[in-house]
Amino acid sequence: MTMKSYGSVGGGGGGGGGGGSDKRSSPQPQHHIHLHPTLDALDVGPHAFRNSIPQSQSESPDSKEQRRLQCLSMPATLNSPLLRRNFSSPGDKMKASKELTLPQAYDPSLNTPVLQDTSVQDDQNTSDEANKNESFVYYVIYAFVNSIMCLPCLYGYASVIFGHAIFQPHINALSKLVIFSSVIHQCCFTLFSSLPFSIGQVQDAGLIFLSAMSNKIATKILEESGGDMDSVADEVLSTTIVLLGLATASLGAVLILMGKFRLADVVAYLPLPVVGGYLAFIGYFCLEAGVALCISDTIMKPSDWYLLFDERALILAMPGILAGIALTAVARKCQDEAMLPISMVVIPMIFYVVLFVSGLSIAEARKGGWVGETSQPVPVTALFHLVDFEKVQWHLCKELIPIWLGMTFVVSFSSCLDVAAISMDMGQALDTNNELMTVGISNFVSGLLGGFTGSYIFSQTLFTYRTGCRSRWIGILVGLSFVAVVVSQVNFLEITPLFFLGSTLIFIGFDLLYEWIAEVRHKLLLSEYLVLLATFVAIQFLGISGGIGFGIIVAIVDFVFTTAIVSSVTKIRRRSLAFYGPQERAFIENNVYNLQHPKILILEVRGAIFFGSSIQVLSNILYAAGIHASIQEKAEITRINSPLSHHSRMNSVRIPENLSPASVSPSLSPGTRGMNRRKDVQQLIIPYKPRFLVLDLSSVSTVDATSARGCFLQLAKMASARGIVVCAAGQNSRIDWIMQTHDCAGHLEAETISEEAKQKIILFDDLNDALLFCEKTLVTEKPSNLAFKRFEDLASPAGVLTSISLSTAFTHFIGVEPEHAKALDDYEKSARSFHIETRYKAGECIFSTGTNSDGFYIVLSGSVVVLKDEKADEKDILSGAGRQQSTSRRNIVESSNQVSSVLSVGRIFGFVDFVLKRPRTFSTVAGSDNTLVAKCHRDGLDSLKAENPAMDRIVDKVLLLCSAMELATRNP
Repeated sequence: MTMKSYGSVGGGGGGGGGGGSDKRSSPQPQHHIHLHPTLDALDVGPHAFRNSIPQSQSESPDSKEQRRLQCLSMPATLNSPLLRRNFSSPGDKMKASKELTLPQAYDPSLNTPVLQDTSVQDDQNTSDEANKNESFVYYVIYAFVNSIMCLPCLYGYASVIFGHAIFQPHINALSKLVIFSSVIHQCCFTLFSSLPFSIGQVQDAGLIFLSAMSNKIATKILEESGGDMDSVADEVLSTTIVLLGLATASLGAVLILMGKFRLADVVAYLPLPVVGGYLAFIGYFCLEAGVALCISDTIMKPSDWYLLFDERALILAMPGILAGIALTAVARKCQDEAMLPISMVVIPMIFYVVLFVSGLSIAEARKGGWVGETSQPVPVTALFHLVDFEKVQWHLCKELIPIWLGMTFVVSFSSCLDVAAISMDMGQALDTNNELMTVGISNFVSGLLGGFTGSYIFSQTLFTYRTGCRSRWIGILVGLSFVAVVVSQVNFLEITPLFFLGSTLIFIGFDLLYEWIAEVRHKLLLSEYLVLLATFVAIQFLGISGGIGFGIIVAIVDFVFTTAIVSSVTKIRRRSLAFYGPQERAFIENNVYNLQHPKILILEVRGAIFFGSSIQVLSNILYAAGIHASIQEKAEITRINSPLSHHSRMNSVRIPENLSPASVSPSLSPGTRGMNRRKDVQQLIIPYKPRFLVLDLSSVSTVDATSARGCFLQLAKMASARGIVVCAAGQNSRIDWIMQTHDCAGHLEAETISEEAKQKIILFDDLNDALLFCEKTLVTEKPSNLAFKRFEDLASPAGVLTSISLSTAFTHFIGVEPEHAKALDDYEKSARSFHIETRYKAGECIFSTGTNSDGFYIVLSGSVVVLKDEKADEKDILSGAGRQQSTSRRNIVESSNQVSSVLSVGRIFGFVDFVLKRPRTFSTVAGSDNTLVAKCHRDGLDSLKAENPAMDRIVDKVLLLCSAMELATRNP
């Protein structure tokens, strides 16, 4: 790079410093995990606590350690008797960090251990020991609360998984097996999760799949044996436990691999409305199972609800339904989080109080169906005798593969939702892939030990987080309470009211149904909500796999339909940023871009153009250009866009009178709701056909083969027949390739338009290049009675503007008087010039994004390339025949960034950032060797203002005109 300096060149400070902000008064940033286009708007997960507890926003400036420990402080809004603790300030937390009795205190903002402060004074040791003892007492209390909320649900889950009648004699042992599986899950989460206080156990996401597997196994074996339940009971039991365990273990292995290779985002390909329909069905299924548990009968299909017409069954079910409604109301409405576990204790207590007051014994209550039947105690050793591997029907594995695939997608998706919900509520970023590996480990170990699918119970994890007990002791104590139930000889089903166990399932069912049927209406588009309902209903009749598959198909159809109707064609006003003088600009404004009959019509096309939208896009473009198709042209368009054979096509497709949107689509006919569609083609009808039709394709995401031939090829032919030249600009490399491959478009090889080129769409890499080409063509063809000096007159005989001086650029650009032009030229040649001229090699950086904007630039020779800060298009296109080389000319210099535009001689750039005194918002490089650029620097202009006010006014006029032209290139 060589530099020639004129006079004194200052360092050029950009100005514009900013005052520092007070971090102590600014809220801490919150990080969110984005898993799906609508996830951040949804309150996800079953039976969540909806009240949001505000996090502390104050930040102590004393030390970094105090800021890290601040997140451990608890808000004062937790006023429950169970949550009433003396939470200290962040400064006190610094001194009392030993209150957390584990070797590591958890810092959720960093997901790393916080080293304890070793500077605590010796005279505080006694107080620290008391705090440790107090902390452990609270750990026991909150572990007990979590156990109260979990255990009834686990008994309900066991009744759902093993809902077939053949499992009922063993339901007590199977319930303990479910609880034992939760012990395994809780141990794994306590050991491997980055959240040491997390609660994880058998969860409802995989519940229906496990139930479907167990029912399928039981049904198949009974069919093969002729329906004798007694003779095949052991085979069914052994096969079900082993195959469900293998399904759970293989699910865990898949989740581990997904987390290991960081594939958590893959689950986002399952549409959220489909998952929402499944979760709503889980709610309905839990509601069915809860009512069935209350009446000690089976409800497996909608027709089974007739059982409630029996008076006795209705009496047994009503307490459970009312208790489920009460629990749902408490969870959603009560601000005190401790009220839910308290309510779950109060409900069975009320039952026993009623028994005592009425004088009824537990045996009489059992006879009336209020509690479970008596059975032999199940020791823990009995769990090891549930399986006889010699009786396992291994051939049924293949029958479960479709159900397992659905379970893998849904459980992984649900686990990611749980992690996202925890992250959003905590206000801290969590590594979803690491947490997915934790879920995978717990499922893998649980499955190998004969357990069932599980994940984070995010509502209880957040409950524990809000209490301030962020210690692994919580998980350990919850696990020990589960172990105590497993080893106990007491059959809790004999003494626990059945309506209470049913009410926990009804509570989960109500909560999920309300969340995914009622609440979600305000967070989904109408079409998405219909997909959700379709999935929910389809699962009822087609089963889980069939219903989810049907929902995915409906979601795909909805996507295609929605994408087709959102494609739009809009008339826009743009101007090139060409180096024109005042007379040329007046001619272009009054003649080329005349509002009544423009010679250049610019249409912005948006959306995806494919087989579903190509005819609509074509009709809108023709409507805008005032082109009416002939009968032959209409037949050709219909033939290309229809998949039917020739004869059936001509007989079944009605060809409209003209190809305006009003005739192509009935929805666009006058007097219909299609009149709203006219807003997308606003003010498009013009009385005169334009000379050039320019399509801005920068907002088009894709073009397929059907639309390339059925839309753009037909447009080129119809426009050419009417003397209209069609140009397209801004297309990505894939669209560029497919349009050239189908021979409907090509790049211009010469300055003039050949007859062959007029038959196709002319492609340009940038809208400005397309407009510049059209404008230059029209200026060249100006009427003979108009005489003005064109910028080509300043060029070489070849017609190319190769090099100019700064004074020439300013004089021609703003049209100054001759005496002012001479003064500008003299000042430029003097030693007091306000600019420097620099030569660059091709690809050499002129300035980059974020640098100081201490001047603006003028291209005096060569060219300058403007780069966007985004990755350039891939040059290779993957076709059916393999990789194809793109012929796009967009990337004319070697750069990892995307070329935005190419600036020719006379162009002024960088003035917006210069005037606003902000850092550079784009990067520029030289587009060719020996490029000469003039930089008008701030220090030189400041000196000019003091030394020569007249010259300073000329520069101000240039900047003002540049700004006006910049605005003129945008839509008003």
